[in-house]
Amino acid sequence: MAQFGNRVLTTTQDKLLPKVIDTVLDSNVFATRMLTKAKKWSGEQLKRPIKISKNTTGTSFAGFDTFSTSATDNRVRLTFDPKFYQMTVALPLTELSANDVSETKVIDLAKVEMESTAHDIADDVGTQFYGDGTGNSSKDFEGLGKIVDDGTTSATYGGLTRATYDPYLDSTVTASSGTMTLAKIDTLYDAITSGSQKPSVAYTTQAVFSLFGQLLRPQEQITKSIGMMKGEGLVGGTGFTALFYKGMPILADEKCTSGVFFMVNEDYLDWYALPVAKTEKIKFGGGTVEGNDYGEVQGLGFSWSGWIKPSNQAAVIGHIYLGGELITWNPKRHGKLTGISQI
Repeated sequence: MAQFGNRVLTTTQDKLLPKVIDTVLDSNVFATRMLTKAKKWSGEQLKRPIKISKNTTGTSFAGFDTFSTSATDNRVRLTFDPKFYQMTVALPLTELSANDVSETKVIDLAKVEMESTAHDIADDVGTQFYGDGTGNSSKDFEGLGKIVDDGTTSATYGGLTRATYDPYLDSTVTASSGTMTLAKIDTLYDAITSGSQKPSVAYTTQAVFSLFGQLLRPQEQITKSIGMMKGEGLVGGTGFTALFYKGMPILADEKCTSGVFFMVNEDYLDWYALPVAKTEKIKFGGGTVEGNDYGEVQGLGFSWSGWIKPSNQAAVIGHIYLGGELITWNPKRHGKLTGISQI
């Protein structure tokens, strides 16, 4: 119901605030951290040797003892192919024409559509980053569902069969049988720790994050606001709230698989970006869309096709692309608890 009469309605112009509030997208913590610090893809495939056995020819000796002359073969190669994702931006020229009148333009239509679509594609990718890569005939990016696995979900990784190279390609997967305890978290942490090689961050759902907080004594419930950048430490300031376990931040991510508590060592986990040829690099963040976790993100490795004019329509169409793959070179440094529903 109108609050004012014609005296006001005929003399006062409406005000459209120059920001769009996103009421759709949720948190996307893991993908944001990975994409923000992308590494460069090189070649038609990424290949890297990993050591899967030690040289066993060493021996103590005395005098004229003879030594083994056997050669050892203790390395294999992990191999990865790039994958690609796209999302379309389409606008009729009629709408662009109306929006282009400088006296009445409040928000640039083309700009906000591109920014909003870039957020949406990052949101889709965030979902894939917790998956096993089998979606859409295995065209999806590989995620933690495949990376942090012991062969139960994904029998192969990087072109190698996990059973053949057990335990070197296996992560530690522990069924929690519904209940999360500090003892189970301790056991998982110890299983993927060796000397200075320790998990650097844990990801879980908001529900499990809250359960973990209830496990801690009041004096242990230390929370801190941390930044999202990978590779530069978890710095204080605006960002996400974390609980800490043995110095390791635990982050809640609404994209995380239900009931799962992931521990990963980000020294061995990276997004390798391959920009699509004949496109423009794009950045977004701090623009006209607010209300989600993407507003402070810059340079996620996305590219833009440019506007394409159809031959039989008064419109322009463009595509935002993302190419590359999420890769670990050391699956045994990651682990997860599954099936968590209570403490």
